[in-house]
Amino acid sequence: MNESKFSILQALALMLVVISQAGTSGWPAQFLSMFSVPAFFLCAGYLFDTGYLTDERTFVVERIKRLYLPFVSWSVVLLLLHNLLLACGLLSTHYGSVAGEVSQSYTLHQTAQQLWSIVFNMSGYSPLLGEMFWVFRALLLSAIGFLILFKLLRRSPRFATDKQAGWALLVIGLLLTTWKVADGVTVTGVAQGGYRELMGLTLMAAGFQLRQYRLDKVLTWRIAAPAAAVLLVASLWCPSSMVWNPDFAQFSALPLPAVAGFVLLLYASAWIDRMQPRVKHALTYVGERAPHVLAFHLLSFKAVSAIAVACLGLPWEAIGCHPVVHECMSQVGWVLLYVVAGLSLPLLGLAGYRRIAARINVSQEQVCDFCVVAAQRTVRFLYVLARGIVRCAKLACLTFWKGVKEIIAASSPKDE
Repeated sequence: MNESKFSILQALALMLVVISQAGTSGWPAQFLSMFSVPAFFLCAGYLFDTGYLTDERTFVVERIKRLYLPFVSWSVVLLLLHNLLLACGLLSTHYGSVAGEVSQSYTLHQTAQQLWSIVFNMSGYSPLLGEMFWVFRALLLSAIGFLILFKLLRRSPRFATDKQAGWALLVIGLLLTTWKVADGVTVTGVAQGGYRELMGLTLMAAGFQLRQYRLDKVLTWRIAAPAAAVLLVASLWCPSSMVWNPDFAQFSALPLPAVAGFVLLLYASAWIDRMQPRVKHALTYVGERAPHVLAFHLLSFKAVSAIAVACLGLPWEAIGCHPVVHECMSQVGWVLLYVVAGLSLPLLGLAGYRRIAARINVSQEQVCDFCVVAAQRTVRFLYVLARGIVRCAKLACLTFWKGVKEIIAASSPKDE
């Protein structure tokens, strides 16, 4: 499989995410939100290797390295910088999102609580600067859930082929998500209720099933054109996105346009891969570093917000507007500046970090390996601690019951 094609696809999806948050509003924002983020889940399903069904440890460790560890490290960095950014004006107690959400200073207790949530629940990240961090949690949990369900289905001879298992996974994902939305149930222990994770599982199954029909080999304009029509009609009549608390109409309106958008992105990626070598190399570079841009593009927007505040004569605290200065929304020039900053600054920061790391002879893999070992030892310690608590509780219950039996025996009327 041509991996560069899918790196280009992820780069295009990432660019659309940045554009949708760079001050775009109205129909363009609705159009982009229907497939830009879902494309990452569909791509993950399309690239799923069935060899992991017999090598679960490698699959889980790789996902931890690519999703959990970056999420924790970047969330902790933003958490530790939160009060400093608030003092500098990059976050504000008066200016925030269009919906009125603003930032507040964290006490030591609140910081500790946020840290606990980040490490153990993949939540607690900055609600404004880390708005897109939920994608890491949803990708991780949906991927692990996808693997578990796949292995369970493989036990039945009815799902011996990948196509059969793919259809079953898609149906299961749709049924579970429908149940969650229709009945309003909450997936216990998963932040925000688990809708995004279940929808992510459904989209991964759809992506996996598209691969069984060799979409990347048979895709032509005859398939891409109807997909574009489906996406256009859906964005006009029933727009939706991967919000965490959708109603049934928003949920039911998402899967088909998301798949249609993925088809369009794959078609564009294949064309760029064949016809535009310079663009191909640039987009491949961006696609391979998509997590960094996804994590830090909102923080990078603040550089343009500072320029906008100076040019428009706004108070300094207006930099805290989320995601962009509200006076700049829907203005093409400012939107382009925000997009350029949101894509370029995270990549420049990553390049600088890697250059510094190379000088001190510390690779990113060594840092990840250290974090994995630390996480394993932490989990082992918690397991031993929990086991000890259970044993102590069991011993206390046995001692208590023995004492009760002795009291009953001592007061028995037979002895009298």
